[in-house]
Amino acid sequence: MKRLDLFISERELTKILEAIEAAGAPGYTVMKHVTGKGPHGCVSESMDFSGLGANAHVIVFCEPALLDGLRSALQPLLSYFGGMAYVSEAQPL
Repeated sequence: MKRLDLFISERELTKILEAIEAAGAPGYTVMKHVTGKGPHGCVSESMDFSGLGANAHVIVFCEPALLDGLRSALQPLLSYFGGMAYVSEAQPL
């Protein structure tokens, strides 16, 4: 099983989720208002009030066969809107 983690702007969340569904993923988890520190610095907590600049973390678990379709659907969106995506192995408990 594969795990796909996406870190994107909340403004693009609908487009990303539509692409995930169109690629045939069985489901996903969304966490909004994700903050942290990356190469561009920290996300300010003051953004919680306006939502401006807020990020989302989307997690998808899928079979390896779906990964190519997800990659094809998501890479153009990530290239255009920005964001990061990582794939890792996932093993059910």
